[in-house]
Amino acid sequence: MTEASAVPQKLLLFRLAGNRLSALGTLKIREIMPIQRLTQIPHSHPAVMGTMNFRGSAVPVIDMAAAVGYPALDAEARKTASIIVTDIQRQEIGFLVRSVDRIVEANWKQVQAPPRALGDQAFITGLLQIDNDLVQLMDVELLLARVYPESMRANPTQLTDLERETLREQRILVVDDSQVARRQLADALDRENIPYEVTGNGQTALDRITEGNRDQNPVTILVSDIEMPGMDGYELTFHLRDDRSMHQPYIILHTSLNSEMSVSYAQQVGANEALTKFDAEELLHAMLRGASHSAVVSE
Repeated sequence: MTEASAVPQKLLLFRLAGNRLSALGTLKIREIMPIQRLTQIPHSHPAVMGTMNFRGSAVPVIDMAAAVGYPALDAEARKTASIIVTDIQRQEIGFLVRSVDRIVEANWKQVQAPPRALGDQAFITGLLQIDNDLVQLMDVELLLARVYPESMRANPTQLTDLERETLREQRILVVDDSQVARRQLADALDRENIPYEVTGNGQTALDRITEGNRDQNPVTILVSDIEMPGMDGYELTFHLRDDRSMHQPYIILHTSLNSEMSVSYAQQVGANEALTKFDAEELLHAMLRGASHSAVVSE
């Protein structure tokens, strides 16, 4: 490999309030449909409008504007609103939006991280200039964590003492731009008292891995998100695999996308595994496979 193959990253643009455009990656999207008849859910979050029937399953519908702090759509606005049915973190969720604009192709290198002044409560993972519009990429992981806080409670893991010690001997680097995902990963490793390092973007991860290789303290297991501003997980993986002088970490691409396409491309760029967020035990056992792989390679 001499250069990374560009993968079209398509975004669905939509509006929540006013004229500001927001976006979701199309790999997260199952279908776009007009407002449906909804069944109310008692004692649910105020932004949860109810459930709808989608291909034989009951799918919750969230008013995205209300969930992120805008006024909820009124009855008149709902008449022309759309529901974006998504497949995120192993579950189908519908998001009600004021209007759908269009689908565009985007390069993740052009996505800028949100300004720090916005703090860690902003529901955006990045900003992108499209034509004359500044588009906000929605942080649906943070949104879902706010609407369904119980989803942040990971199931207890079952590692043996030997497995725990095996992972403690590894140098593990976690890369994710989502604060929610970083917290979930950190909680899973902290519960087992497994040391790790964490960063929020691909370029910083590449720099840290390069530095560790130079100092003969290589990263042995890399867990990286795919969709990140600047250098995404695919490009990070490609750069590492393309540098034959580099000690090669075991690479696990960890994503909210439930997509055969994302898994296929992860394999093409050289990732060892691609997992859908978030199953702590599944992730820890993938790391154990990485530890075994590292042991074989070093022999």
